[in-house]
Amino acid sequence: MIAARAMTGLAAALILAACEPADIPAETAPPPPAPEAPALTEAERQAQLREARAERNRAANRAAILASAQASDASQTQRDYYARMERSLLAQGRLRRDRDPADAPFDAETLAQNFVRIALRDEYTRRDGALVAEERPAPLRRWSEPVQFQPEFGASVDLGRQRAWRAEIADYAARLSQASGHPVRLASQGGGNVVVLILSEDERRQIGPRLSELVPGIPADDVAILTDLPPAIACTVFAYSQGESPVYARAVAVIRAELPPLLRQSCIHEELAQAMGLANDSPAARPSIFNDDEEFALLTRHDELLLRMLYDPRLRFGMTEAEALPILRRIAAELLARPA
Repeated sequence: MIAARAMTGLAAALILAACEPADIPAETAPPPPAPEAPALTEAERQAQLREARAERNRAANRAAILASAQASDASQTQRDYYARMERSLLAQGRLRRDRDPADAPFDAETLAQNFVRIALRDEYTRRDGALVAEERPAPLRRWSEPVQFQPEFGASVDLGRQRAWRAEIADYAARLSQASGHPVRLASQGGGNVVVLILSEDERRQIGPRLSELVPGIPADDVAILTDLPPAIACTVFAYSQGESPVYARAVAVIRAELPPLLRQSCIHEELAQAMGLANDSPAARPSIFNDDEEFALLTRHDELLLRMLYDPRLRFGMTEAEALPILRRIAAELLARPA
């Protein structure tokens, strides 16, 4: 699910508290200067840095083990719930992983119409502070700047699982970049414009203040929705633009840390692709992850073509369906004429 919102700029006032030294009695003599420590050699300095990093890793592991041991019954209940969900979907033949299935052919007109439903529609309407499932037309929205995914983890996700998540997101970012033709990568040292929060049930409910830091100006209603997700929603993403602009400026995705492997991968694929600008789902889209029937778990060739269409330079920011559809038909025909 993606909710696209306009985000107005908020001015933050920085208040500096002056710290004045206490009066020192005149008769008090200053202490003698401490002797200077001998300079470290480069090898000694590197050894100290390695030991400091190792100690930080040990401390993080201890904290993660403690947090995991103290996980609430609610988090364990979620873990069991999603494990049952994955087993049930697989038993029904859903969560398929084939990229270009022979039993789901599509032509250029179908591809163009699916693009309209997925990229030029909003899945939800906001009413009285709540998101209501009500489709409505939307302008063409996408990123102008490179997309950088910034994973952030709750303490319940140990370092080993964090590395696995990062590697999976980095690999998928490369695939999204290749499919769309737009730069997409993992943020190296924070500073990403798409924050991906991987949180347990307990951690997500406490994430409000951090959300406001990560996405300055995020509406309070959105914070409330993200911190109080119903169990039926395993993951979601919210994208924001400045004012009425069709250019995305920030996005935040929330993925539950309790998910089993395939549902986790499915959430990464759907939410991060939706964050690129494919905002809606459609029951007519097949083979596609942008369909709530969960038939396909992972990005398909059909979906890769939608991404390529979205970032085709012949489409302009803010285009309506009437403006875009003739161009979409030409692009779709060109793409399907190429080898799969």
